[in-house]
Amino acid sequence: MIVKKTITLKGIFEFAGHHVYWLTAYMFIISVLYKVVGWQWISIPWLPVSLIGTAVAFYLGFKNNQSYDRVWEARKIWGGIVNSSRSWGMMVNSFILNNQLTDEEIRKIKTRLTYRHIAWLYILREQLLVSTQWEHVNLKHLFGKIAVQRRERFGIGQFKNYLNEKQKANYYADAAEWDNAANKATQIINLQSQDLAQLHEEETLHMRRQIELQKILSDFYDHQGKAERIKKFPIPRQYANMSFIFTCIFIFLLPLGIVAEFAKLEEAGVWLMIPFGTIVGWIYVVMELIGDYSENPFEGLGTDIPMLSICRTIEIDLLQMLGETELPQPIQPVNDILM
Repeated sequence: MIVKKTITLKGIFEFAGHHVYWLTAYMFIISVLYKVVGWQWISIPWLPVSLIGTAVAFYLGFKNNQSYDRVWEARKIWGGIVNSSRSWGMMVNSFILNNQLTDEEIRKIKTRLTYRHIAWLYILREQLLVSTQWEHVNLKHLFGKIAVQRRERFGIGQFKNYLNEKQKANYYADAAEWDNAANKATQIINLQSQDLAQLHEEETLHMRRQIELQKILSDFYDHQGKAERIKKFPIPRQYANMSFIFTCIFIFLLPLGIVAEFAKLEEAGVWLMIPFGTIVGWIYVVMELIGDYSENPFEGLGTDIPMLSICRTIEIDLLQMLGETELPQPIQPVNDILM
């Protein structure tokens, strides 16, 4: 998540500045062919090009709206995880009672249930960051390399070692029971449910209170399933890919449609097409890129929702409910990016 209110020219250039080069080169080539070589037959009427540009703009607007909906839904899902996690911590802290157990034994039970939930948070985040076939890091050739570099420089690569050895030892104490599972997060919740059932059998947890806690676990499954739905189902490729193709067609036709118009502006008019055509083409490219990079909110890029920050916020809240004083620091933005 970009936390800076305004985007600098440097940030804009890092995101899409490299497209200026090939756009400028293409506009220059068309200008030379028209003005120097004398291929005036390459120009086409502006009206059909403008109609295509309008249609592409509407199509890009549709794609960007759908991409934004996915990002906002992902943020709402993790907002629900925050609320449910706080409810879990509150109920665990209040519901676990047994006159036959010592305070220390009760505290161990509460700590086990709380730590295991924190493990679920971080494991769920890691699972959502596993790249899928349609994400940028799995593209071929130069495009994939650029995505990997962007992920390291402006994404999760800036936020490594967010758990120290003590935290890992605490939260992953029973990792042997779920570490080999195909879906670790699912098995952690299942383990929590079995633990609650055992506590009920031992009369440490009243049946009605167990039911309330089981409902919270069902909510966690609901949140997890919604997040996995976004992760594992992209914007239908017929929409996403055709958007890219339509943009390419428009940019290809753009200089052919405007070169004759600029040629009417005295002797140097044709050369003015180069900067103006580049700007128009670049705007369409950026609109396409914004929708393209926003459709996957769990990709590990700077445009993701800040899952790590949310996990740390929940972790701090739950530890304070347990009465612990040695708390981790909140996740801070790095280079105006919060993950």
